[in-house]
Parts: sequence; C-alpha cells; structure tokens
Amino acid sequence: MKNTATIGIAALLAGAAGGYLAGKSGSTGSEATAAAESTMQGTKSSNRAGSTSASDASKKGPRNASEALSEPGQLARMQGLIDLYAGMNADQLADAAGKLEDLPMSQRIMASMLLFARWGEIDPQGALAHAATLGPGGMFARPTILQSWASTDPANAAKYFSENPGEFAMMGGFGGPGGGGNPASTIAAEWAKLDPDAALAWANGLTGENQSNALRSIVGELANTDPTKAAQIASTLTGREQIAAYGDIAEKLAAKDFASAESFINGLPAEARERALSDALNVLARTDPQTAAAKIAQMSEGGDRDRAIARVAEGWARQDPAAAAAWVSQQSTEDMDDAVRSVVSAWAGRDSAAALSWIQSQPQGEVRDEAIGTYIWTNRSSDPQSTIQLAESISDEGDRNRSIFMATRRWMQQDSAAATNYIQQSTTLSDEAKQRIIEGGGRGGWGGGGGGRGGRGR
Repeated sequence: MKNTATIGIAALLAGAAGGYLAGKSGSTGSEATAAAESTMQGTKSSNRAGSTSASDASKKGPRNASEALSEPGQLARMQGLIDLYAGMNADQLADAAGKLEDLPMSQRIMASMLLFARWGEIDPQGALAHAATLGPGGMFARPTILQSWASTDPANAAKYFSENPGEFAMMGGFGGPGGGGNPASTIAAEWAKLDPDAALAWANGLTGENQSNALRSIVGELANTDPTKAAQIASTLTGREQIAAYGDIAEKLAAKDFASAESFINGLPAEARERALSDALNVLARTDPQTAAAKIAQMSEGGDRDRAIARVAEGWARQDPAAAAAWVSQQSTEDMDDAVRSVVSAWAGRDSAAALSWIQSQPQGEVRDEAIGTYIWTNRSSDPQSTIQLAESISDEGDRNRSIFMATRRWMQQDSAAATNYIQQSTTLSDEAKQRIIEGGGRGGWGGGGGGRGGRGR
C-alpha cells in the first residue's frame, strides 16, 4: 500500500476497530473506544518526528508488528505496519493475525485493521474465513475486508457478496468510510471509483434496499466528477433515497461552487429542495456562516431547517460565538439542542464568563436548559457549588438531575463531604435522586430521570 494510505486507513480505527477488538478480547466497549481514541489522537503527533521515523522504517523495514510499533511517532508506527504487511503473503498474514492477541489493546486496534485491510486485498476469502473464527467479533472485521477486496477487485467482491449475503447480514452498523455500512453500498462506492459504468450495471441488477444503497453510493462518487450523470441516476431512485441522493450531489457541488449548487437545487422537484439546500448549507457554513444564515430564511420549519441551523451555529461559533448565540436565540425551530450545544461548547472554552452571562439572560425553557447542561459538561474550572446551583435552575427534571450529577461528581473528587452535605440539604432533588447522585457521584454515571443526553428523550 502507498504511503498516502496512512491517513485514510486511520479513519477505520475509531469505528469498526473498537467493536471488533471488544468482541474478540472481551474488553468493555468503553475500553475499546478509549483505545481507539488514543490511537486516533496519536496520528496528530509531530509531522517532523513521524516523517523521519517513517523514512527510517522504509529503509530497514520492520521484522514484526512489535518492532513496527516501537517506532517513535504514531504515524511512523502506522507506516511501519503498512510496510510490514505489504511485504507479507497470505500465509504470513494469517500467522501474524494469530499473534495479534499478544499486543496491548491500542496497538492491537491499529495492527488489526491494517492487517485485515491488506489481507482483504490479496486473499479476501482467506481473510473472511479467519474472521469467521473470531465469533461475534468477526462481524467487525468483515467490512474492512470487503472494502479492501472491492477496492482492487470489485467484480469478484460483488459475486461473493451475491452468493454469500448471510456473511454480511450484520454489517450495516459497522461499515468503513465510504461504504455507508451496507455491503452493496461499500462495493458500489469502490467500484464506481474504478469503473462507474460497470458499477451502475451491477447496481441496477440488485433489488430492494441493496439496489437503492448501491445506487446512492454511485451517485456520491459521480457527484465529484460528473454531477450531471449523478443527477440522472438519482432521478431513477424514489422516496427518501432519491431526496438523500440529490442532497449528496448538492453538497458536493457546494464544496466547489455554492452558486452551482443553488442552480442545481432550484431545478429539483419541490419535495427534494429543502434537504438539498440544507446539505449545501452544511458546506457553506464552514467558510461563510453569515451568508449561510441568511439563506436559511428561505427554508420552511422542519428537520432540514433545524439541521442547517445547527451547522451554521457550529461554523459561526468558531469565528464569533457571541454573534452565533445572538442569532441562535432568534431562531424558532422544533429542536434547538444541536445549535445551542455547538455555540455554548465553543464559547465556554473561549470565554466562560461571557457564555455564562448569555445563558443567565435566557428565559426559562429548552434553550436555557440545553445551554446550562452544555456549559456544565464543557466548563471544568467553575466553582462546583456555583455550578450545582446553576444546574438546579434547569426546568426539565431529567436534564436537571444529570447536570447536578455531573457537577457533584467533580465536587466529590475535590471535597466529598461538602458535596454530599450540599446534596442532602437540597430542596430541588427528590430523595431518590439524592440517593442515586450520592451513591454514584464518585464513580458511576447517572442512569435515571429521562432520556439520553437531555431528559426529553432526545
């Protein structure tokens, strides 16, 4: 594999890798996720150190995974593993796969995904046979193998999938980048890079969900090089798949020229325009959030507009969180949570006092509740008693309990007796909530009082 593959393959490590290794080794999901995050964070190491080590590794070549992983610099380690596995035949890769258990978790994540990516290129059926021996963990290796196979030999990957669909039945939630999780989508995306006409002919021979997923992947690929043809294919889809495909094209066009994207959107069926505009504004918001905000005025209320507002808020908050907050507070949407979170998390890290002042100026309601919750999760330096008092002002019970728990947990790490005494004297919390917070405040997570992040079941 080429050196330029390093960053692309890194995208695999935080998704399928964590689940695969958790299934194989019995580690908890949180441990695998933490290891994956550690691995990905390591890719941000010094380019200078990484490039020097990678150069040395390419000259000598590592003899085994442990030697490759001993290099200073995470990128150099990845490159060392790439060089190592690129020089192995199928039997050597099988032998190396059997030794992955000897590696620490974070190193095993990196090595596993690079090994299976290479094995999928030269002996995909052997790699899939090995994955079958991994039990439930094998489902996390199969997407990497299938994508690597399709990237070099899509016709035979497609044939194997058609003959053995059961092997990939659980793949939907564990797809690698570019494939969207569905095996037909993965194959189509890779095939379209090599031969879009052949990919299209294959996709049109599929049925049901496999066909629509494959066609949408082809649309996504062609949108970069031939948006006219991509639009023609999108027009053959129906329902939500067609609307999503048009949105994919609009987003790709907006990345090159927003005016072209607008022209394309104006020619779409009425039912597809809102989604397409929202996707295009996602791109514009990264560079010109003020203009994107003005464009939102063209949209009617609904999920597409809500998503666009959240993206604009995120992009604007990076430049000017106070202006972004003022704009967000003027919007009327069904769901402001994502927009508020984007603004407050960016603002609290830059100027926590100003962010808090804005929060306290907001009227009681969902926006204020979400802003307080985000502020507490983001700002780790405030006085814990003041933070708890802020949390107690949240109107929604589920949100309030979770935010108090978070603030209490930090306080208990500093002064357990004072935190416990405050909670026991609280007139805001129920006796049950007090017990849960006190019992879990020093170690566990808050499990009661509503839905997920935010007590309104969001």
